[in-house]
Amino acid sequence: MTSSQNIRPTQADFEHHKNHQEKHITGNPLRDVILGGQDGIVNALGIVLGIAAAGGNVHILIATVLAASAAESISMGAVAYTSAVSQRDYYEAERIKEKKEIEDYPEMEKEEVRRIFEQKGFNGKVLEEIVKTIVSDKKIWVDTMMREELGIEKVEAKNILRSAIVVGLTTAIGSIIPLIPFIFGGTTTLFQTELFLSVVLCAFCLFGVGTYQALSLIGSWWKNGIRMVIIGLSAAFIGYIFARLIQPR
Repeated sequence: MTSSQNIRPTQADFEHHKNHQEKHITGNPLRDVILGGQDGIVNALGIVLGIAAAGGNVHILIATVLAASAAESISMGAVAYTSAVSQRDYYEAERIKEKKEIEDYPEMEKEEVRRIFEQKGFNGKVLEEIVKTIVSDKKIWVDTMMREELGIEKVEAKNILRSAIVVGLTTAIGSIIPLIPFIFGGTTTLFQTELFLSVVLCAFCLFGVGTYQALSLIGSWWKNGIRMVIIGLSAAFIGYIFARLIQPR
């Protein structure tokens, strides 16, 4: 009887496996969504609470939050862009250094490859074949050292602009959320109901972000949700406390 392990996969099996692989996360766009969305919510809610503590009205609150949100969205997008560019430049600088080390000290670098794969459990003839294959192609050799020794991955140019756009847009969207109760409240003074609804709505959205993060990656959905709420609201309430402290008596 032939073992199932010795049966060669069919074309259908290969296509199914390929489709399954394509579902894996190759980047981390969720990080940009969380970064922008959380920052927008927390920043805007902090302003809302601060103006409420100072006794401002709805028109001032909305105008202030929108103005601050526009600047914050552009700033966050720019920060995401420059951060990604810096990471890309760092990768390229380290790659040049690694390439030079391979050219200047090939035997030492070859031994490093051997030790890397020894730690992965390879030995004997298999290990030597792996080392031989890797060092026979300088590009593969450098790529291997960058990934396995230094632990850094190349930053694609297309991902840099995408990251900046995602962070900027999600910051803008997040900034609108705390304003919703006031926009539809139809009042000119800051009543406790709108303020309460704003905090509840922000907490709900932060919980949703934390839950989605856990479901998309790993972790407990409710723990991630609660943690996101605690971190976000704690940061926002600092603005309220500060405004209360400096409010004229």
